Amino acid sequence: MVDEKGRIAVKVTPNAGENAILMPAEGPEAAVLQVRVTATPEDGKANGVVLKLLSKALGVPKTALTIVHGSKARVKTIEISR
Repeated sequence: MVDEKGRIAVKVTPNAGENAILMPAEGPEAAVLQVRVTATPEDGKANGVVLKLLSKALGVPKTALTIVHGSKARVKTIEISR
């Protein structure tokens, strides 16, 4: 999932029933992590929740995660710096 540059592709579903990180399906979608958040996509609220969930799951501080592509799209590329 994490490439050699420390980046991960994430597909976000805002306005979900609960915050959750789902294991990717097999096939072409397997390289994209599915993340559901209860937050709306307005004013970057959903992005903040995505970064918080990922930081907890990865065991890194939220400041170690940066959205490098797709900040206003459902599919995002997030870079993990250590």
